[in-house]
Amino acid sequence: MNVKDFDFELPQELIAQDPLADRSASRLLILNKKTGEICHDTFLSIERELQKGDCLVINNTKVIPARLYGIRLGTGAAVEVLLLKRREKDVWEVLTRPGKKTRPGTELSFGDGLLTAEVLEVTKDGNRLIRFFYEGIFEEILDRLGQMPLPPYITHELKDKDRYQTVYAKYEGSAAAPTAGLHFTKELLDRLEAKGVIIAQVTLHVGLGTFRPVKVDVVEEHHMHSEFYQIEPEQAARINAAREAGGRIVAVGTTSCRTLESAADETGVLQAGSGNTDIFIYPGYRFRMVDALITNFHLPQSTLIMLVSALAGREHVMAAYEEAVRQRYRFFSFGDAMLVV
Repeated sequence: MNVKDFDFELPQELIAQDPLADRSASRLLILNKKTGEICHDTFLSIERELQKGDCLVINNTKVIPARLYGIRLGTGAAVEVLLLKRREKDVWEVLTRPGKKTRPGTELSFGDGLLTAEVLEVTKDGNRLIRFFYEGIFEEILDRLGQMPLPPYITHELKDKDRYQTVYAKYEGSAAAPTAGLHFTKELLDRLEAKGVIIAQVTLHVGLGTFRPVKVDVVEEHHMHSEFYQIEPEQAARINAAREAGGRIVAVGTTSCRTLESAADETGVLQAGSGNTDIFIYPGYRFRMVDALITNFHLPQSTLIMLVSALAGREHVMAAYEEAVRQRYRFFSFGDAMLVV
């Protein structure tokens, strides 16, 4: 399968640079995965589309303000550090810029010395392991000094950090937001529950690998990045009970989808637990758990558009994307949404 089969023309002006004032005011393209039929609506119509007994699965990860700006001690030269993954208490895997200047032994300073760090080693894929030094609570210092790690296609400054968090964000650890969930308000979730929609939570800490381009020509040759996930026993039981009762499992975002598919066994039963997943879902994949998907519009030739195509069929998805461009939908993280049913 060729990566170029998932390409499409996207005018630059359709890339959403700012979140809407009202989270749930975005548009919604509804795609029937069996017929390819397309309907246009607003995101609030989710309340009508979801039925009593359906199980809406949300990813409760929380984005950390993972981008730090500082200096290299000894030279005073500027350095940018992007936190990717905590390896142990104060040791993090990070991206640094400029990378060639941050060799093992390099000492860094942020916030006039409020936070310092030493580069320990270079990983096999070019990232750095660094150890932080500080007084007090690391998370509080990071919240004070760090900035939200917005995707590279967003060039506007984000005035309110909370707009790059879901309203149900709980467990810190993501370097990027599970953006399909940004459309939900607490009020909308309350109305869904009152209707009888079951809401379950999983955790997958989103890595920056989600933005990395596919660099091979053949889809099957792509190596997927790994991300940590966790499913609590009571949440697994809730999802399994909904499925057993005939309800649809509706994943909010590709991250929830990947978590569910990683933890489901061959019989379609979700297993509680935690671990790292590098599951790569593309056309030909047989879904074990997910019946429907709420997602944003993704980058051309990305693993995310491949996942959506696995659920709804490549031809249906590419036709839907062409229609979304014609209808001037807003794309990517702060953009509009799609419901695949």
